[in-house]
Amino acid sequence: MKYNILIFIILIFFIGCSKSPHVVLESMPKTYLVKCSFDELPEYKKENYINALDSFVNSCKSKKTKNIYKDLCLRAEQTLNPETFLTNEFIPYEITMKTSENDALLTGYYEAQLRGSLVKKEPYVYPVYETPNDLLIIDLGAQYSELKNYRLRGRLAGNRVVPYYDREELHVKALDAKIICYTDSKVDLFFLEVQGSGRVTLENGETIFIGYDNQNGHKYSSIGKHLIEMGEISKENISLQTIKEWFIKNTSRVDEVLNYNRSIVFFKQSIQKATGALGLALTPERSVAVDPSFIPLGSMLYLSADINKKSVNRIVMAQDTGGAIKGSIRADMFLGFGDEAAEIAGELKSPLKLWILLPKNEIN
Repeated sequence: MKYNILIFIILIFFIGCSKSPHVVLESMPKTYLVKCSFDELPEYKKENYINALDSFVNSCKSKKTKNIYKDLCLRAEQTLNPETFLTNEFIPYEITMKTSENDALLTGYYEAQLRGSLVKKEPYVYPVYETPNDLLIIDLGAQYSELKNYRLRGRLAGNRVVPYYDREELHVKALDAKIICYTDSKVDLFFLEVQGSGRVTLENGETIFIGYDNQNGHKYSSIGKHLIEMGEISKENISLQTIKEWFIKNTSRVDEVLNYNRSIVFFKQSIQKATGALGLALTPERSVAVDPSFIPLGSMLYLSADINKKSVNRIVMAQDTGGAIKGSIRADMFLGFGDEAAEIAGELKSPLKLWILLPKNEIN
């Protein structure tokens, strides 16, 4: 990442930290930034600097974080004073929007828990698929440089590439794919796809970990928004919990609503708990999913939002992505494993303020 080349855009009026003008980085051309000081970050003085630095050092195990922060990764391991290191070596930039701030939102996700079997038998009849053998992934950037970040997914039909099977087609089509296990609930399996990773407790008590590996190429569509639009659940009451309650009361319509989201996630078995797009184990309340078209994966961020009726202000690492995470001031916080994490994640919808912490020496 090259953060040392800045293009300054002076607006008619100034907003954000210290009334500074908007800044656009060459490596983040779609993202509007405003330079700040650490004193302007909400409750920064109350941060647990040791935990914050530990999350940064852990993220430095990934190539993407190393590419952004370079020698700071090594120096972070050697520092004796985390607060001084963070304050002296980084500059916070508030992430802003070109127009309205109404879409600035923090949601939450968790490591799902399912029941399963390695063999198909009642009630374990819903397969958890690995990436199909016939799924094609075409790197468009190889042919068109302007499309270097775009990939096309599909399958061969004769000598033509056609869209891969969607969720409805999956009900009647046996995929050319290895099955990791079978689970007893198509609804729980759907939400495993939404969360991206989970644990499956088998009949013999053994637990296996599974995580995101691929996707069928169809755009993610929110069934929550679909239920709101149909008048089934009010916008004020929509949550993971209310959606599950609706499915219990409307068993004959489960497939109808699930099929609205044509996207399908394929999984791989893992030897560790929930991992993100960087391949690292996620840290509860320190790992977030972002839209990489606005925020580079591996970035260190500072967020301010309300979680479980409490104001939360802290350093987090951009270590994951998600089909529903779209926009510059948009993040999905990983909240861990268990009933409490699931409950908080299912209800979390909070206005969000977000800053990116960039290397001081490469920007000045």
